[in-house]
Amino acid sequence: MIVRRRWTAAATTVILFSAVLSHPASGAAAPAAPAAPISLSATETAVVRVQLRDQAQLDRLVATGADLANRPRTRDGRIIADLVLSGTQLGELTAQGATAVQVVQRAGDGNRHYTDSVRAAQARTAAGLRAPAAGQRSTASATAVDTLQVQQAYWWTTTGQTFLQAQVATTATDDPDVEITVSWRTADGATGSFPLYRFEDSGEYQYHYALPQPVPSRPVQLSATSSLGGVSRAITPTLWPNASPPPLPDGYQKDFIDAYLTPVDIQARIKRLARQYRDLVDVIDLPNKTQGYRRNAAGYLGDTAVAALVVESVRFGDQNMNGVQVRTVDPGRANRPLTVGYRDRVLTVSLATDTAGKTVSTTDEVAAAINARQPDRFRATVEDGSAGLPMPVAGPTRLDDGLQGTEVPARPWTVQALRLGVHRDGSRVGVLAYSQEHAREWATPLVTLEFAERMLANARTDPATRELLEQVDIFVIPVVNPDGANYSFNDYNFQRKNLVNHCEGSARDPKYRTSWGVDVNRNYTVGSYFDGYVGASANCLSGNYAGTAELSEAESGNVIALAQDHPNIKFAMNVHSYGGYFMWPPGAYRADGRVTLPRPSIDESTLFLNSARRIVGAIAQERGTVTWPSQTGPVADVLYSAAGNSADQLYYELGIFAWDFEVGNDLWNPATNQWEGVGFQPPFDEAHGESQEYAHGLVEMVRVARDYAAAEAAAG
Repeated sequence: MIVRRRWTAAATTVILFSAVLSHPASGAAAPAAPAAPISLSATETAVVRVQLRDQAQLDRLVATGADLANRPRTRDGRIIADLVLSGTQLGELTAQGATAVQVVQRAGDGNRHYTDSVRAAQARTAAGLRAPAAGQRSTASATAVDTLQVQQAYWWTTTGQTFLQAQVATTATDDPDVEITVSWRTADGATGSFPLYRFEDSGEYQYHYALPQPVPSRPVQLSATSSLGGVSRAITPTLWPNASPPPLPDGYQKDFIDAYLTPVDIQARIKRLARQYRDLVDVIDLPNKTQGYRRNAAGYLGDTAVAALVVESVRFGDQNMNGVQVRTVDPGRANRPLTVGYRDRVLTVSLATDTAGKTVSTTDEVAAAINARQPDRFRATVEDGSAGLPMPVAGPTRLDDGLQGTEVPARPWTVQALRLGVHRDGSRVGVLAYSQEHAREWATPLVTLEFAERMLANARTDPATRELLEQVDIFVIPVVNPDGANYSFNDYNFQRKNLVNHCEGSARDPKYRTSWGVDVNRNYTVGSYFDGYVGASANCLSGNYAGTAELSEAESGNVIALAQDHPNIKFAMNVHSYGGYFMWPPGAYRADGRVTLPRPSIDESTLFLNSARRIVGAIAQERGTVTWPSQTGPVADVLYSAAGNSADQLYYELGIFAWDFEVGNDLWNPATNQWEGVGFQPPFDEAHGESQEYAHGLVEMVRVARDYAAAEAAAG
């Protein structure tokens, strides 16, 4: 009997910070050491600016919830990140090829780099933060080298704590040492200040900002000063998001998620919903079958410490190739040629011998012989470091695909979408919610399924929900990337990509098995890597490998096929994790000059932002979680360039208002006064909370679509 595993918190893999540092990426050169070494005592904590070894190191830090003080940025082609580190953690990170660049701030000391500007801000605060009277100039502004503009100043209260976030730009854009300090005053007279940090992207200055800062109560005045003498005008911070959905009616049904769900579980739930709500649900089989939870069977022939080959099957392991044996033999006679034969599931390579009967075949010759004489069954490559060496007598080696998921069907997978609504005929405005493009983001299908179940269950008891299903045609793809998700649950929990291995040569070595695959959300056509945009890679081992061509993968093709086949879809939400972002196009730019895809029109930008406020307000209704204003906006501005992402193609080619969630907002720890990341696979209680709040956000998106359609109809 097969025992089903329930993927609850107990099944969540916990990776400690030190563990992720113990596996550096191979093949990248360490950056040069700084002029003067930077170190902390073992127990000391500081914000340290670190030059990371490579993108893979950053991916691992993010995946394990390392405390990033702000967004990583690129300078001179190198990845710079500000991290809150203990001395022990800094030592581990440095040992793996990172370089400490600057101690930005030591705990308890304050930031010596901002001392002068903080004192100036405190002096102005003591004076009541008065703005210069009309027709007058302050002494500072009369001699200022730069001009400051407050671009954002928002406040909100969650779980009893008020936060303030500010974003300020200086005209001294080329000066990396400009220091900016924000000073604030609350309605009851409390005052304070905090430093902002310079943010560059693709080598271009953007603004100065800081993570949300705790303040004692509602702030009523804010201003900024710079170390060059610039002074902003005083402004009144704005409540964020200043929008809330209608209250839930009595008896509203929710909380349909009780465990993490594998693709097998999701498939079963889709079947159950279709059976339970026949009048409201269609199941759509998307046209492109995925590869399936399958890989080629492979093994090492020889001694990897001396000389070895990687031999793999051309067919997948489940296609009667797992367990096939490979061996090299000594023919025991002189002057014998190199031969290759396959019989009874055993590949036998008889090595060539010289006049003395000694074997003389090299690794390269054996690999070439296997590839030439058994091309339909096997592929052989020389293991790194073994080129040209004598091939030993070895084996038999059993080939295996290495997959651990015994409960997962290996066949090609049919990705399914739910279609919900009273009128599922294209006559109503359509909304698409899709999730788990990235395999490791386990919480995301919980969001889309919770949303679907709420809409269906409440249609029978809540008139408002029934009305929404009368007016809107809803499409839900709970898992876009089922193969990668199966691999994440059963083999390697940080798998991001799908399971299609496009690597060639030595990159097919099984030691790279957790790096194979294509990043589905870099495989679309607009603003793609293939068109010169930033944020994807041609390296098949990279975490954001774009594939062999645009839409080369079944998974990306399915999303676009669904949207193309249903032109009534006008709104879409791509659900990702983690970090707490709400984003829309443009999502990519070219490196030279940081030229983004075309910006939306003023009217469309207004729709994106106003709708975001509504949806962020709905998310906050569940448990007070607020998506920060600094993380609400175009992808290219608030996150990074993501070449070839799905939202850009939906928006620019198909005219769909396309958003992205990053669920899993940072959590405020009042004991440490730090924002803490939650990770891709948090303990289930946190994932459950994310499912509830972001499902409520998706319900609000349906209301946005309804209101948009009504306005369009009224306009004629």
